[in-house]
Amino acid sequence: MYMTKTASIIYIGFIQTPFKTTDECPGQARPENGTCKIVIDEEFVPAIKGLEVGGHIQVLYWFDQADRDTLQGVPKWSKDNELRGVFSTRSPVRPNPVALSTVEILSIDENVLTVTAMDCINGTPLIDIKPYINTLA
Repeated sequence: MYMTKTASIIYIGFIQTPFKTTDECPGQARPENGTCKIVIDEEFVPAIKGLEVGGHIQVLYWFDQADRDTLQGVPKWSKDNELRGVFSTRSPVRPNPVALSTVEILSIDENVLTVTAMDCINGTPLIDIKPYINTLA
């Protein structure tokens, strides 16, 4: 049985990328896809204290323009055009369009973090930043 529940979040900034549409976005956030900037709203700047250049962070962001009704699709990377459920892909199309990327911090300039590439369009709302901890090592 599906029960509707709601929550609220506060955007803490936004992400600047060279991508204007989802078709332009790379299928994954990979260093070879360039760089982007994470712009933190001024009121949240104290929260980035302790982040370091060369460190890795996990970035949570909101695919605000994504279709939230489609539950299956063919991923960009599919070689056989196999239909897959959205929970088995990184597609922005999903019931709750929360995205997660692990990126390296290349520079920090006041409220702007320059990081390795992310898979989102320019202006995507930022939800949270967490330090990356490799628990498998």
